[in-house]
Amino acid sequence: MPVAVEDRGGAVALMLASLFLLGTWPALLTLLERRGRLPQHTYLDYSITNLVAGVLMAVALGQAGDSRPDFFTQLTQMQDNWPSVLIAMAGGLALSLGNLVSQYAWAFAGLSVTNVICSSMTVVSGTTINYFLDGRINRAEILFPGVVCFLVAVFLGAAVHSSNANDDEQKLSMKSADIELSNDFSDKAKLLPAPEESKNGDAEDYSASNELKPGTAEFIIQVEERRSIKVLGHSKLLGLGLVFFAGACFSLFSPAINLATNDQWHALRKGVPHLVIYTAFFYFSLSCFVLGACLNVWLLYHPMAGVPASTAGAYARDWNGRHWALLAGLLCGCGNGFQFMGGQAAGYAAADAVQALPLVSTFWGVILFGEYRRSSRKTYLLLSSMLLMFIIAVAVFMASAGHRKGFDTNARFIVTRLNRSSVYQDSMHS
Repeated sequence: MPVAVEDRGGAVALMLASLFLLGTWPALLTLLERRGRLPQHTYLDYSITNLVAGVLMAVALGQAGDSRPDFFTQLTQMQDNWPSVLIAMAGGLALSLGNLVSQYAWAFAGLSVTNVICSSMTVVSGTTINYFLDGRINRAEILFPGVVCFLVAVFLGAAVHSSNANDDEQKLSMKSADIELSNDFSDKAKLLPAPEESKNGDAEDYSASNELKPGTAEFIIQVEERRSIKVLGHSKLLGLGLVFFAGACFSLFSPAINLATNDQWHALRKGVPHLVIYTAFFYFSLSCFVLGACLNVWLLYHPMAGVPASTAGAYARDWNGRHWALLAGLLCGCGNGFQFMGGQAAGYAAADAVQALPLVSTFWGVILFGEYRRSSRKTYLLLSSMLLMFIIAVAVFMASAGHRKGFDTNARFIVTRLNRSSVYQDSMHS
């Protein structure tokens, strides 16, 4: 029997693990972009290990035990469950497109704000859809106040982006502005060395001689010179447009997995077992990989946002930072898998609590990239309000977690077989 999480405690543990993983992998891709690695190269590496994570989880967890249906059995039954397969693959396409757009949105709008707005949009629309798909197993009087908190976070996130962009413009215009922060540790952050410098010289010597204070005009200019996606001079609306488009894509993938595994639309023929979560996740990961690989191969030769053109050969030879991109794919794949496993047990609406990932990504954004350093008090006030609203929303979502009633996929399969056997015996007696 495929490994399944049946208790609320196990589901919450999976959600917390997913929260950390899904909040960390964007920081790794942002790290590489700020060091000048082409986003096409990075996303191709990421796509490979993201697929590997889906395959490994399906084989390792979807095959455990002796009962059926299992992962390999359902792979051979695609002619029976193809409607659910197509729905799962549609979810993978939505996630892949959202991740691809997010890679550029992180550059234009910043890691923290991008993830907050995308996550909040995912919750506002995706959670509402999941609540009704799941037969309202989550407590509405608790769940929907959490949705309102996420909605408020969307507007606060947009305000943070606008305020921080104005702060940066003021620093660049004054050139010598150096706004002091109350936190002493902020001056210790270092911009990571450029790829060629980390390979040909001592990174520590470079940091000592070229350290710039995060949040200063010089720091902003140095980041812009090194990064692969050029953002200075572009409209603030472009960044927000990319963020909201990515959020719309992210709103669809979780309901798609919900539909694929629970068949609320009754697309399967009577007697055909639902897809187990691991089979659905495999098809989900497969379509995510195909779209991501195809789009990024095209972007190698037709880049955008000031990114240099490249070739397949140049990608194959680019090993600088590849290990970080591969690790990001594994983290994202495992994070998505844990989210779906928790959602199957406690309801996909409650599992959207993992959209608290901006709490993790904001931490990485401040520590690694110096985001919001030496910004105005208005920006800090908006940022604090946004994060507080986010924490409240996550606590509310966790409190709304329910338990999926009825038979699981394996039990439904067994009952179907028993019913068929009973019908056959009755026909023999008659």
